[in-house]
Amino acid sequence: MNFKKSYLADRRIIALIIVFVALAILDVHYGLHFGIEFVGGTQIPVTLQKSVNATEMDSIISTIDQRVSTFGLKQVTVEGVGSSEIYVSLPSVSASEINKTASIIESQGKFLGVVNGVQAINGSGILPGSIGIVPPSAINNTVEWQVTFFITDSAAKAFAKAVFGQANKPLYMFLDRPSGTIILMNGSMLGNASAGVSASEAESAIKNALAYNKDPIPLIVVYNNNASISAAESYINASRRSYTQIFASYNLPGSLISYAKSLNYTVKLESKANMTPSFTELAVGNFTLNTWPLVGLLSSPQLNPSITNGSVGDSYEISGAAPSTLSYAQKISYADNISKTISSILTGGALPVQVVVGTPTSIPPTLGKSSLDISIIALITAMVLVSIFIVVRYRRVFLVGPILITTLLELFIIISIIGLVGTIDLSAFAGMIAVVGTGVDAQIIITDEILSRKNTSEGAKSILGNAFYIVWADAALLIIAMLPLFFSTSLVEVIGFSESTIIGALMGVLVTRPAYGAIVSRHYVSD
Repeated sequence: MNFKKSYLADRRIIALIIVFVALAILDVHYGLHFGIEFVGGTQIPVTLQKSVNATEMDSIISTIDQRVSTFGLKQVTVEGVGSSEIYVSLPSVSASEINKTASIIESQGKFLGVVNGVQAINGSGILPGSIGIVPPSAINNTVEWQVTFFITDSAAKAFAKAVFGQANKPLYMFLDRPSGTIILMNGSMLGNASAGVSASEAESAIKNALAYNKDPIPLIVVYNNNASISAAESYINASRRSYTQIFASYNLPGSLISYAKSLNYTVKLESKANMTPSFTELAVGNFTLNTWPLVGLLSSPQLNPSITNGSVGDSYEISGAAPSTLSYAQKISYADNISKTISSILTGGALPVQVVVGTPTSIPPTLGKSSLDISIIALITAMVLVSIFIVVRYRRVFLVGPILITTLLELFIIISIIGLVGTIDLSAFAGMIAVVGTGVDAQIIITDEILSRKNTSEGAKSILGNAFYIVWADAALLIIAMLPLFFSTSLVEVIGFSESTIIGALMGVLVTRPAYGAIVSRHYVSD
């Protein structure tokens, strides 16, 4: 028998080899992600600003879970403790990912679009399932990011009414725009705000962007003279009933900061980076505030005349560009991260209460390397027992090789897919063990069918067809049984079990079991 011609020429066997090689390359390049049980992780404490009831706590847990899951962290556990504490646990990741996760959790998640000082759209009008991320696009040396979404019919009508007649004016899009806040800025920062923008143009553009009839944010520009400082003190004194906090630039006179604190304002001293806004020139000498993280301004696109004539649309986008000072690779990373962050927050929705994120702490693995070693030993033991069973049942040593090889490859495929796109946790391992059992069972069905009918006039294709009718039916029933668990939103362990079970069943009937059938039929049946 020519081994190469009889086996490697079969497309089913070739398909299995291609899948194995492709996943092996991806495993080496990207690595596999293991869960908290095996590699430890990080716990982020979250304190609610006020106590909530059980229903509100469930809603907050669900919102945070959706946010961090959408951001790309797979095995995440969100647990409530009492009426005002939440603990978010995630597998070991980089410090930057931990910081980004904490920032996403801390975000209040309130989206607001304002045009000419009037609300045009808010987060309640966004359809959560419609939020999508457009891959970063590069035009010349500019890398842009974009998040798209659809809104409800009532929100679309309200938007059309708000923007009617506002052609070419900016639509200021905020995420977590601060409320009850005054901004105190040193006048020297306006002159250096952006190349080509004068101090007076910058101040005017900022005030236009912060105008909002329901909750304006006053900008008080302070110069280093007694008259300017005195005027600022008079304003914040007269406004203390309407405003509760102040964002102040780091280089303001200490006496002004002390005075604001004496009036019971919450004063946040902001760095130069946070206090520096970004501007866009709409026309010669006409500048608009483009982005400003200090106030949650994401972007401020011009309203196209086609959508300001009363027409109603339902598809919108938030977009922007990565900072020009970054390298190209950094721009791509920035664009990818900010679009993921915004999508995560919008998908999760707004939190009903404000939260305070504590200091992340490391948590040790509950099972660790010893459990992985035990799992490997158990797997080897199981394979040995399966081999003994095969020899005793069929009295054919040849069958041991194909069954063990295809079973191991099936296990490798499941581990690779779960580890690459998700997290290999304890529940995923349980699902893998279950799938290996069903895989061996399917191989026994195929083997019995071939050996019992090998001396008949039927060809290999007909015999395998009868066997795979049963195999496909079993796999379909297994997948159907797992689907309700796969879409469960409350039990992470059940979701992991169902994921590995469904993936294993699909890969089994599509890749490994056809390859096994091809090997055994070519050995025992002649077409």
